[in-house]
Amino acid sequence: MRWRLLGTLALWAGLAMPAVAQDMRPGIAVFPFENGGSYGQDKENFDALQVGMQQMLTTEFAQNPALRVVDRSQIKQLLAEQDLGAAGRVDANTAARIGKVVGAKWVILGGFVDFYGDFRVDIRIVNVETSEILKTEKARDKRENLYAMVTSVSTAITRGVNLPALPRQAMEMRENRKVPTEAVTYYSRALLYADRGNKDKAKELFNRAIEVFPEYTEAKEGLQQLAS
Repeated sequence: MRWRLLGTLALWAGLAMPAVAQDMRPGIAVFPFENGGSYGQDKENFDALQVGMQQMLTTEFAQNPALRVVDRSQIKQLLAEQDLGAAGRVDANTAARIGKVVGAKWVILGGFVDFYGDFRVDIRIVNVETSEILKTEKARDKRENLYAMVTSVSTAITRGVNLPALPRQAMEMRENRKVPTEAVTYYSRALLYADRGNKDKAKELFNRAIEVFPEYTEAKEGLQQLAS
């Protein structure tokens, strides 16, 4: 019944909207990552990476003009409405249903394991229309290369769904960008506190991320969103 209601509301919302140019680009939605059992860091750091990895991958996809990327806040709201935020409760079928509500063609489910600095990322690409897992991607490296792993899997996913690659110059800029894992950790924790409604703590952590990496555009954007 709830899913029917969501679909009906989405339909009504579409009918009520004024006529505008429709964005025909295929949509992609990234879900929060699951912690598959990690050791060597504070629990809060791992909790934060569940949303941090989600947002970082979303940001990478947003660099590709061939994609329409679903905002993380939409996914967060729908998961909360369906009480599906707990780890392990979102499978391919559930993700596909939510993907339909937000107009995505693909959804990305991911998980990570950090074993005292030995970091592994696992990705599943789900076709929203069929709930089929189209492809899986993996990356493994040291934790200090976390950001590089995110850019690597985003490129692999783009290839996996046969999308045009980023222009060479843009791709080189992303691949050559060296974001320290310390900055990524502060950034992820800032997102976690922002989700919890603690803007002061989130602001502090965004600023700490920028102190570590002054060119951290995403952290600066996070500060702007808190101020709006």
